[in-house]
Amino acid sequence: MVRGDPGAADGAHIALVFDRRASDDPDPASMSSSTAGGGWEKTSWPEVVGLSVEEAKKIILKDKPDADIIVLPVGTPVTKDFRPDRVRIFVDTVAETPHVG
Repeated sequence: MVRGDPGAADGAHIALVFDRRASDDPDPASMSSSTAGGGWEKTSWPEVVGLSVEEAKKIILKDKPDADIIVLPVGTPVTKDFRPDRVRIFVDTVAETPHVG
């Protein structure tokens, strides 16, 4: 599921991406111990910083097919509740020339 895609064209770039996913090959910098399955869960996707929103979504959804991806402008206030299925992508790049009309 992808929500709140505020005009994120392919030229929009990722500022931050974070939340959780299951992984068989943990990266210590972005993993935390999982209490449920005894494995590891990824808590961020630093590899998508600088990619287009669509590219980032593909990578995240490949890793976590049930992710609820939310695209927001950088600086948008967000709730502090934790949802293990939520991944927020913060964007800050203007992808096209703004115009009147």
